[in-house]
Order: sequence, then structure tokens, then C-alpha cells
Amino acid sequence: MRLWSLSLLVLALFAVGTAHAAPSALEKRIAAAVDRRADAALELLAETVNVQSATENLPGVRAVGEIYAREFRALGFETRWVDVPAEMRRAGHLVATHRGQRDGPRLLLIGHLDTVLQGEPFRRDGNRAYGTGSSDMKGGNLVALEALRALHATGELRGMNVTVVFTGDEEDPGSPQLVTRESLLAAAADADIALAFEGSAPGKGVIGRRGIGSWRLHVTGVQGHSSGIFGESRGYGAIFEAARILDQFRTELREPNLTYNPSVIVGGTNVSYDTATKSGTALGKTNVIPREVRVEGDLRYLGAAQFESARVEMRAIVAASLPQTSAEIVIENEYPSMAPNPGSERILGVLDSVSRDLGAGPVVAQPPIERGAGDIAFVCGDGRLACLDGLGTDGENDHAPGEYVLLDSLPLQVKRAAILMHRLAR
Repeated sequence: MRLWSLSLLVLALFAVGTAHAAPSALEKRIAAAVDRRADAALELLAETVNVQSATENLPGVRAVGEIYAREFRALGFETRWVDVPAEMRRAGHLVATHRGQRDGPRLLLIGHLDTVLQGEPFRRDGNRAYGTGSSDMKGGNLVALEALRALHATGELRGMNVTVVFTGDEEDPGSPQLVTRESLLAAAADADIALAFEGSAPGKGVIGRRGIGSWRLHVTGVQGHSSGIFGESRGYGAIFEAARILDQFRTELREPNLTYNPSVIVGGTNVSYDTATKSGTALGKTNVIPREVRVEGDLRYLGAAQFESARVEMRAIVAASLPQTSAEIVIENEYPSMAPNPGSERILGVLDSVSRDLGAGPVVAQPPIERGAGDIAFVCGDGRLACLDGLGTDGENDHAPGEYVLLDSLPLQVKRAAILMHRLAR
């Protein structure tokens, strides 16, 4: 049972966010504990990066989870591995729980074990540490773990109630998602504050993330001699109708935080298309009116209301067919969004005060349009929890060769996370 209502939490966070003008003596000890671990933390990052763990590499994902489980147990956490049904072809998730000795807001920390790509080993080059997952998100997991370790070293963790969920398929969630995210949702039901450690943007925190939908458009027309196009019996053909629909999407759906991208299109007289591989072939002749077009794309949105409004408008546009054409569209919600709420705004204020007190400058809300989807949206999409993301590392080339993390950013990120959790828990 959750101990704090969101309204009480907002009031408590207001007091926390304005309580300090500089780090306390205890917070200075927390920061010093982070500094003492700098070399060991880098070794741990190297250990995890050197385990290949693309989403489809189930043994690799689990092996990374075992490394983190070992580290969490050393801090007094109880750990367990949550399997998912075998037919989902996903590794499962790591859950670690620490039951504190005092009451207070219950913290949920969120990360993930899998990577998009596979294989680039850890290497250091000056201020950069390279390797697959070094930034997204083995570096972020490290920030969460080392922050908790600093709290443990100063005795502060002893009183805190913390649950950690590191999912094994964030980069490509198994379906149905309510099954693969069951352990995350269960942890959120007993939490008051959710903190996620996806990549950091300097001077910014994340209290809003857009969700992802998908759409599939199928357009048909009347095949015939091209000389008859625009005529009463042959109409406009499938390609002109598809062009009309896509251009009306472009011109009539524009609003803040909403984007819609047609990512693949196949059209002609004879069309084959594979929805699984998002690939196809088309055959046509210049003197034949095209019979069929297939289009797939994504939809990015903020808040359930915006998704539903876009879905209604897209269906209306599709239904207004040109003569002798017809079209149908399937629109599905794949990944929820996280809209800002008052509790999240107050947590951002606490992070801002921590950052200023550490001499690192202010932290403001990052525009949701700058962020992709993330696991935190599964538990924060309805506004029940106070949520903050973007607490991980400062790096580049996520999801691409040459991924790296900036090493001089790591100690600051760990200190900010540790002191943030310290202030929130009290």
C-alpha cells in the first residue's frame, strides 16, 4: 500500500527542494564516497559493457543482470530474476528490493539490461569510454548503483525503501507489453516516486516523454489504362490517393509534441509487402493506373488525449477518398507516453537545487519532443507517481557504432542522483 498521496508528496517536495542552500555535512560525505569509488566504478562499467547483451541475446542479458544482482546484494538488497513466457523470446528482468528502517516516500529506480546493437568492447580513450551500452544504458545503471553505494557507505541507505527494476527488453519490448511489464507495474503500485536513469542532457531533466504508436495504411484503386486516369470510371488510382492522405496528414495534423512519420511505402500494379520485415516489392508500368499502395509509419505523442485525437483525425482523412479509390488504416498504441504532473515538477525542482548546491548549475525540464519513449512511461503515464528521467550518463552515439560516455560526467551524475535520493527519502 502506498504511504503518500501525490498531494502530500508535492507539499513534502516543496519543503525538500527549498531546504538547502549548500550541501550538508552528510551530503559532503556522500559526495566523497562517490569520489573514492571512481576507479572501481569504471571497472564495473567495463565488466558490464564487455558482456554482449542485445535484446535477442537472452543469455547475455541475463548475465548482465547477474552482475548487477551481485552488486545489489552487497548493499543489502534482496534480488530476484523475473522470467517471462518462453514464447515471447525475451530474457526477463532483474528486481532488487531494499526495505528501510523508517517510513517515507518509496523510491522506484528504473533501468534496462539490453542494448540495441551487439559487440563493441569497452575501451578508454582520454575522457571517453567506448563500447556498446556504455551510455545506453549500462552507464545509466552504473549511476543508479553507485549512487546507492554512496548512500550505503554513509549509512543513509539503511533507512530507505528502494526497489530497482532493470528490464531485459526495453529496446524491443516483448508482446503483450502488459505481460512483459508486469513486474515493473507491480513495483510501481507500491512506490511514490519513480526515477529512471536513461541518458542525461546537460542542464536538463525529463518529466515528459512521448509515447509511440504505429499505423498501417492500405490504399486501393481501379487498375486500367493510364489514359483513363481522373476519369469517372477509373478515378485517381492508388498512388494519388496515398499521396493525398499523406499530404493531409502533413498539413492538417500539426500540433506541439505530435509527429507522424511514413517510414516505408510500396505501390504499383502488383504489390507484395511483409509487415514483419517492413519490406516489399512493387511492379508497375507507366501506362497502367496503379492498383495498390501500402504504407507504414510511426506516431509520437504526449498524453492519451493527444493520441486519441490524432487517431480520430487520421481516420477521417483516410475516409475522404478520391473517386474510385478506397483506403483503410490501422492505428495502434505501442508505447505509452509520460506527461508532466505537479509531483514530477517538484522532483525536478529538488534535482535543480541539488545541482546548484553542487556547483553544477541549474536543471530545467527537457522538452518532451527531444526524448524517445522509455520504460518509465509504463508507470508514470497516468500521473499517479511523481517521476523523473534523464538521470544517467552524458554520452553520444546511442544505438550506433562508436557509442561512448564522457567520463568526467560520471562522478557528478552519481553525486546528484545520490543526494537527490537522500533528500527525497527524508
